[in-house]
Amino acid sequence: MLLAALAAAASADNIGPQVGVIEIYGNRRVSTQKIRAALGIKEGSPFPASKGNAEEKLDQISGIVASRLQAACCVQGKMVLYVGIEEKDSPHFEFRPEPTGEAKVPEELSRAYDEFLDTVNQSIRLAQTSESLGNGYSLMQNSGARQRQEAFIPLVAKYLDNLHEVIRESNDPDQRAMAAYVLQYGPRDARSTPKILNDLQYALQDVDDTVRDNAMRSLTAMYVGGKTHPEQGIKIQPTWFVELLNSIVWSDRHNASVALVEMTEDRNAETLALIKDRALHSVVEMAQWHDLGNALPAFILTGRLAGVDEKEIQSAWVNQDHALFIKSALTPGKKKRR
Repeated sequence: MLLAALAAAASADNIGPQVGVIEIYGNRRVSTQKIRAALGIKEGSPFPASKGNAEEKLDQISGIVASRLQAACCVQGKMVLYVGIEEKDSPHFEFRPEPTGEAKVPEELSRAYDEFLDTVNQSIRLAQTSESLGNGYSLMQNSGARQRQEAFIPLVAKYLDNLHEVIRESNDPDQRAMAAYVLQYGPRDARSTPKILNDLQYALQDVDDTVRDNAMRSLTAMYVGGKTHPEQGIKIQPTWFVELLNSIVWSDRHNASVALVEMTEDRNAETLALIKDRALHSVVEMAQWHDLGNALPAFILTGRLAGVDEKEIQSAWVNQDHALFIKSALTPGKKKRR
């Protein structure tokens, strides 16, 4: 939604969005220079006219089996172009096939969701996009958006069985994405909570980016709320979040890293060991992104994987000594402080 608003603003001024930073990730054997040459885009250039054509050029490079371009906002007023690369024999995340059913979100809830999206666009224009997750669901700073989010609570309770069917069986990704977002507002009881968590974990393997995006946001909110309200019995396994750190899709990596920062706040040894075993290279790669806002979650994870004290991680981030910190934190034999 944010990117759409920026594109509309650019169109109004007859100015196309420009690339401020290019972040290439996932390539271990194919050189960054070769990827940049095939892409044919530099910092300051306009965005590629065709995302599909740009990806097709990259896919023709020997050793690359898939690529993915995605835009994010912003560095010094310009967009960030993320270029995900999957090479032969690199970690691969398998998504579920598209469902074939025709289930739909009930009209009453669908209409409330559309109204919410309208207020989100207003929130972006007013720069009121912060949110609180303390209740186990998102409540935005903007009063209009927050009121519509609160309206989801009785509606989700009313249509919980419908949402369960939609998220698993609907052939419409917009319907599944809607269900994945609003499920965070569902009831917290012995029957409903496990069902909601199972549906959202299931959605983490959906073939559609936005469905996975919304499912991760909902699970993260429920996890944060569960720490404040342990009586809710929120238990979320980190497995799929860790696997998504290796995705070629930038939003998968970003949202998974944000969720795992929450899940490792207590330095859970099993979760950290899983990240280190399955996605260490991806975390370190993301921590070195020039897009600092999106590099921060992975930077924190890198420090925790190395056993570095939280204050030392914060100090290294503020002092901009990022590359040296990452290198020294992961050097075998270095004495770590907890």
